[in-house]
Amino acid sequence: MRKAFLDTNIVADLLDTGRRHHRDSLRLVEDFIQNDIQICISEDMISTLYYISKEKIATLEFLKNVVFVDWEVLSYGKEMLHKAVELSLRDGKDLEDILQCLCAKSNGCSVIVTNDTDFYDCGIEVKRSYGE
Repeated sequence: MRKAFLDTNIVADLLDTGRRHHRDSLRLVEDFIQNDIQICISEDMISTLYYISKEKIATLEFLKNVVFVDWEVLSYGKEMLHKAVELSLRDGKDLEDILQCLCAKSNGCSVIVTNDTDFYDCGIEVKRSYGE
């Protein structure tokens, strides 16, 4: 089964109907589901999504009923954290993006979906939720 890793901004789009790419991200996730593509996120995203959410209960319900049921939640571990910090220091790139890219790559994801325009390149296809 193919795996797709969702960046935090994509999941935030799903949760908040007022975000610019809500419908685009929703359509993309529906397409993944219809095509039996496993959706993956990182575990650190859970607390970030809760923190930025305006609708805390709805976010918890989404986590409980969607993420924990149908999605794969991936871990970093100390070794990956160390490598990401080193790469961030060396390349001057965003630590969160590097962590997510390394996590996706080490867990066999074939694509990362993000709406960031300058997402870190670790050798995995990067896709936007909206037409490019």
